Amino acid sequence: MAISFATALGAHDQALLVRERRAQVLANNLANADTPGFRARDFDYRALVRQAMGVGQTGEPRQTHARHLDGGGAGAGGALQYRTPMQPSLDGNTVDSDMETAAFARNALDFQASLTFLQSKFRGLTTALKGE
Repeated sequence: MAISFATALGAHDQALLVRERRAQVLANNLANADTPGFRARDFDYRALVRQAMGVGQTGEPRQTHARHLDGGGAGAGGALQYRTPMQPSLDGNTVDSDMETAAFARNALDFQASLTFLQSKFRGLTTALKGE
């Protein structure tokens, strides 16, 4: 029986890519914290996970065939969205450095957790292949 990485790893490899992309977006927000008129951006991570797992915005399965009913609902999916500012500044910049730093740190912890999970999956696969 052949081992497929897609079935063995699930959506965790895609989750790493999404977390890496989010780290870039959050770092860009932090780098532009003092740029007048810069608007902070982010994306809905939960929507991306649902999309990767084949579930629509409403929690129902997404349309997989042209003759199926669409259960996806309206939404931007993985598109970048502008963040609503908690305290807008006078120069139009919407970056809240504290919030962005906290989001970046949380994303880094989640990234590390995904790496640890994948490492244990690979260890298990290696053990299974060696027959130990």
